[in-house]
Amino acid sequence: MKKDIGFVSLDSSLAKWLYEKLRSSAPETVGTEELLEGVEDLMSGKVTALMLELGTEGAILPSKDTIICGELAIYPRLRKVTRTEKEVPLTPKEFDILYFLARNRGEVFTKEQIYQAVWDNTYLLDDSNIMAFIRKLRKKIEPDPDAPKYILTIWGIGYKFNDQL
Repeated sequence: MKKDIGFVSLDSSLAKWLYEKLRSSAPETVGTEELLEGVEDLMSGKVTALMLELGTEGAILPSKDTIICGELAIYPRLRKVTRTEKEVPLTPKEFDILYFLARNRGEVFTKEQIYQAVWDNTYLLDDSNIMAFIRKLRKKIEPDPDAPKYILTIWGIGYKFNDQL
């Protein structure tokens, strides 16, 4: 298939402006992150040219760190989660807890371990905080929050992300 290819020459000041604009006000998409990395490589001399292609509008493309588990997809670089290809709105802490559990799929964590992994301050002896976050997360990501298939409770210990999906 024949394609018309255009060529645009960037001077260093324009490349710096584009880089700063991407960092400060670009939409959060995989393409933004890739373009940012490309411009950075261009400015550092790692590459001498970039080739751009206009992709599908609004599509989220999985990157190498995307976690896909059944109908659930977690995009860490975008801090975005989808279930059945619909975005699931999560708070920053909900996302951090979900991402921590999912990237350590199958490993069982106590409430204290989850707290220490996600919060910067020292552990408060109130584990109802983690239980409340898990309950809210399940309501958002689970098809049936009363019979969870993603975040599993390990009675007497804590929680784990299902490694059987």
